[in-house]
Amino acid sequence: MTKLFDKLIEKRGITERYLQPKYEDLADPFLLPDMKKAVERLILAAKKGEKVLVYGDYDVDGVTASTEMAEILETIGVEKVDVMLPNRFIDGYGMSNRLVEHAKNEGVGLVVTVDCGSNNGEVIDALMAEGIDVVVTDHHELSGEVPRAAAVVNPKRQDTAEKVGDLRDLCGAGVAFMVARALVLMGKIPDGQEKWWLDLAMIGTICDSMRQSFDNRIICKYGIIVLTKTRRVGLKELMRLAKIKKINTDAVGFQLGPRLNAAGRMKTADLALELLRTKSKTKAAALATELESLNALRKEEQYRAVDAIAEQGSPEDKVIVVEGDWSEGILGIVAGRLVEKYKRPSFVLTETEDGYKGSGRSFGDFNLALACKECQDFLVSGGGHAEACGVKVKPSKLDDFRTAVNQYYDGLSLKNQEKLLDVGEDLRVGMMKSLSIELADELEILEPYGVENTEPVFLLPEVRVEEVKWLGKDEKHLKMKVADSDGGEFTLMAFFAPEEWNATIERVGEKINIWCNLMTNEWQGRKEVEGKIIRLEWL
Repeated sequence: MTKLFDKLIEKRGITERYLQPKYEDLADPFLLPDMKKAVERLILAAKKGEKVLVYGDYDVDGVTASTEMAEILETIGVEKVDVMLPNRFIDGYGMSNRLVEHAKNEGVGLVVTVDCGSNNGEVIDALMAEGIDVVVTDHHELSGEVPRAAAVVNPKRQDTAEKVGDLRDLCGAGVAFMVARALVLMGKIPDGQEKWWLDLAMIGTICDSMRQSFDNRIICKYGIIVLTKTRRVGLKELMRLAKIKKINTDAVGFQLGPRLNAAGRMKTADLALELLRTKSKTKAAALATELESLNALRKEEQYRAVDAIAEQGSPEDKVIVVEGDWSEGILGIVAGRLVEKYKRPSFVLTETEDGYKGSGRSFGDFNLALACKECQDFLVSGGGHAEACGVKVKPSKLDDFRTAVNQYYDGLSLKNQEKLLDVGEDLRVGMMKSLSIELADELEILEPYGVENTEPVFLLPEVRVEEVKWLGKDEKHLKMKVADSDGGEFTLMAFFAPEEWNATIERVGEKINIWCNLMTNEWQGRKEVEGKIIRLEWL
């Protein structure tokens, strides 16, 4: 091991058990609330020959979880399995009344939710009144009482919080995977077969930005292995189009995830579901191509919205609430970009027939789920996680909501929140020669990255800028060569660099602090280590 890697491991307090986790160390799935009730009801559905409807969500986590659950049900002998995903533009998030009508008309005996349902008590009551049982599998915060379903498997249930441990950090696809493991323990799925769902559980976990707690690390570590040998022709085609050569956190989070998400954002999530479910290579190729096009369209609309908001000038409120004529599918991404740009919690909304619909993004100590509760007088609906939520603001109440959410923020008396977005270093590196290929290879052992196991950041203090180039068709990528006090040189890149970095080309010869990740660059059989610039600070 290199000295820098040893220092990194020591500083982060990483144990060998975490670094090299064993699959068999996954927590007992029956630690999750109502798990026994849930799997017994699924087994009963198979015995009775009931038609089972899986109801999911339109994001990556929801689609992967829906695919898992449908295949799990088929594996245990449920012969009639249907999958229904909400339409972002018609249903919004969660269970809708359209689900009740569909279940009644199709003769469904059991509805199994994935990645939703915990806050849809009224819809669940309506289904149960029709004689349709509901099993909820979800991971979202509950905004009220636990719904009266046959089972509610949610690691965030407050009544069982002390019992679940690290399982609290599961995503929807992770909860679905635990259902599969419970059925293995019940003898209904052959031992080991459940591992073929690890690729989907891993994709959901990484793309939903879940904490890399011990159990999530096991799911992701082994999920990446499964993805390298996946049987899913849809994922193979999508990786081919995305030109993914190496499967890691970046490939999943920034290549696969956005393409799968583009279906629900720009058209219908059924396209992504069909891609994951199809056995036809021809169909998979066509669907992957369509997702590629939708993702390109998503990028165009996203950039247009961010530029339009920037033209209005810097917002004054501590919580940004903006409204515009934008596609509902891009609002969450745009809100995230505003957080990055202005370092403030942000809501981005678009006007609909019955109110203002949109998404919120936050950071630090401002919890969006709690903010939605506080401002519920002005909302038709709202909820989600601490850092991401969906909302629908009542007609004519937009200004009231803006005022209320800012008053709530002020009442919290939060301090130094902007600094929480600043990138800090894991280690300071004074000598460029220590940033070696050997170190880059060692860092791969830390994969997969995520919350609380972030990609290591190195500070290069007081290095001299030797050379600066702008690359690419539109010259949006920055390439920089720097040198330390001993003349050791190092090359760094910044892809889609911020506009404020344009002045770097005029400052060759000056000293700078640079925060960066490490990456490897292979060209014509030659492998080199380079830096990926995160932050610059001129001295």
